[in-house]
Amino acid sequence: MVISVTTPRRSIRDALLGGLLGGSGRQLYQPLRCAFYDSTSWGAGLAVALSKDDADSVPVSTGGGKAPKNVLILMSDTGGGHRASAEALRDAFHIEFGDAYQVFVKDLGKEYGGWPLNDMERSYNFMLRHARLWKVAFHGTSPRWVHGMYLAALAYFYANEVVAGIMKYKPDIIISVHPLMQHIPLWVLKWQSLQPKVPFVTVITDLNTCHPTWFHHGVTRCYCPSAEVAKRALLQGLEPSQVRIFGLPIRPSFCRAVLDKDQLRKEFELDPELPAVLLMGGGEGLGPVEATARALGEELYDYRRRRPIGQIVVICGRNQVLRSRLQSLRWNVPVKIRGFEKQMEKWMGACDCIITKAGPGTIAEALIRGLPIILNDFIPGQEVGNVPYVVDNGAGVFSEDPRLAARQVARWFTTDMDALHRYSRNALRLAQPEAVFDIVKDIHNLQQQPAAVTRIPYSLTPSFSYH
Repeated sequence: MVISVTTPRRSIRDALLGGLLGGSGRQLYQPLRCAFYDSTSWGAGLAVALSKDDADSVPVSTGGGKAPKNVLILMSDTGGGHRASAEALRDAFHIEFGDAYQVFVKDLGKEYGGWPLNDMERSYNFMLRHARLWKVAFHGTSPRWVHGMYLAALAYFYANEVVAGIMKYKPDIIISVHPLMQHIPLWVLKWQSLQPKVPFVTVITDLNTCHPTWFHHGVTRCYCPSAEVAKRALLQGLEPSQVRIFGLPIRPSFCRAVLDKDQLRKEFELDPELPAVLLMGGGEGLGPVEATARALGEELYDYRRRRPIGQIVVICGRNQVLRSRLQSLRWNVPVKIRGFEKQMEKWMGACDCIITKAGPGTIAEALIRGLPIILNDFIPGQEVGNVPYVVDNGAGVFSEDPRLAARQVARWFTTDMDALHRYSRNALRLAQPEAVFDIVKDIHNLQQQPAAVTRIPYSLTPSFSYH
């Protein structure tokens, strides 16, 4: 589909929305004056751009030392992985470069946009509870012409709000860790003629299957967690010079933790002699956690010898109903039932294998700890490809049946310990614990290059052309 612009001065938004709303439609968009990036003095230009909201602007160092560079990380709380990756990048910047960078993690949609941008978290959680609805939404918006029109319309309606949010933090670098945080900010920067000043990079937080909105060919860099994702990026039209493969960013406190299993078991009051399985369902406690816990309680007890052959740690996340139900049960084996945990590196370090849904963050963390993985569930769409990523690389198995998953653990703990060790070695080989530091170092090097600017072509997507 080709939309022709009758004059070079007519902008993308005029061409697109003029056709959608009609030539007599009311003026919905008034471009902000963003003199900040046009001035040789950044502070003076910012004062002009934010003259109406100066009190809310982020303070700039006025001391004699060199002012820190501002990094704006765009995310959304649609699943815990995006915030976790954003905070991992923030911590890595601080560890690697100290005060040279000032990092802001923000949800521009929630803070500055209207509906549906400010309601994505609630909508996402609702659709996850109705998996078929999410599957339809994921695949239904995959065609470029569908999400291109949708996101362009949102950009048109909320351009002023988004640019105000961006300008408040005076970014020298913009990082997106969410698939819907590329297109709108990039189009807004293009319309405001700001893109030559600010490198824009994407850090993909899905291990294999990715929604096409992750890939915008106007980004300066696209950081991919795996070779599979990098191939998808190239197929979506990105240039090889834009793509880097470093791994999924995991918080530094996890990936660089030095742990002793015996000490951790003593700290958590676990049996020092029994192997332990970690059971979890992400931050929300999703999937067949209760059924799997019950099956493990049966399979990890030797009824002939009347003794347990293993112990269980269940992380229920924010699911208080699940936690209460499990605590009310009687168990034949040692069981620890926990809620939401912030020190997962310790619990993983204390266990010998893990059963979990196919969340990318949990998988990446388990690989770093060398835990054999049993995947028992996945979210339709973005988590489908995580299953072959684990299984085909020999780091674990997939079983939706709680009883079969429990029997696999029982075999690993008794008659098939060699397989347990083999899966553990494969997990360690697949792990990329330094990914978050590799990413921030590459961004730092990118920021040092004067020519490293974001190029935003006039096409909304490869399906739309403007002449």
